[in-house]
Amino acid sequence: MRTVITRCFVLLSLLAIATFAAAQTNYKVISVTDGGTISGTIKWSGPIPRELDFPITKDPQICDPQGKKTVSLERLIVGPEGGVANTIVYLKNISAGKALELPEQRRHLDQRRCHYIPHILLVPENEILEMRSSDATLHTVHMDGAASFNLPFPFPNQVIPRTMSTPGLVNLHCNGGHVWMNAEMMVVPHPYYAVTDESGHFEFTGVPPGTYQIVAWHEGWGLAGKQQAYDVLTERTVQRPVFTEPKTWEKSVTVNASQPSIVNFVLGNK
Repeated sequence: MRTVITRCFVLLSLLAIATFAAAQTNYKVISVTDGGTISGTIKWSGPIPRELDFPITKDPQICDPQGKKTVSLERLIVGPEGGVANTIVYLKNISAGKALELPEQRRHLDQRRCHYIPHILLVPENEILEMRSSDATLHTVHMDGAASFNLPFPFPNQVIPRTMSTPGLVNLHCNGGHVWMNAEMMVVPHPYYAVTDESGHFEFTGVPPGTYQIVAWHEGWGLAGKQQAYDVLTERTVQRPVFTEPKTWEKSVTVNASQPSIVNFVLGNK
């Protein structure tokens, strides 16, 4: 059953990557002199699901200095006022607009206390992702999806750069036995992408006037089961969590010259 779940998840991920790549091509940079703004929030509706925790089974002196014995898998973060963090919001099928600029902190990955920081990355197509580890233990950054790498980090503060050449979704996890480590990266071909903060807020500026489809993408907050994985250091088989598929919501938005537009999304289990 676990094998079937894993294969279905992989198939869905590959389908999402292919759809994303096909829909996001041929973006052209133009001068946007009368651009509008799009802003809004992603809110949670209904009871908040129980937080997904996972036992810390390796390197507790590094990964669990406070002695909690479990760690959050960070799949669903709902702020005090109901805002949903770590949701990627983007404009679908936009063909022209401002130059590609994204928050610098989303383009650098650190491995700190056996967490990927940040949990959601945004990297421009054909740009460099810089990765490092702050931990004095072996981590590996294993990527699958729009990028495929398996990079060891045996020494603290070693920086490894890689160019992300294909747009789409990239799943990240550790093959060094820290099976709870997980993150998602979107390699993007245009600048109209944002990751919501803990209040669920997002904003785009310099949007050319027109009507667009705006998408809210969340990695999903369910646990589908576990799968066998291989710890490259101990050469033992370990159990890694398998998550349910990502979720998306879509709306239409019209942007008028030099005017603000507001789009809000409501997420939930229904």
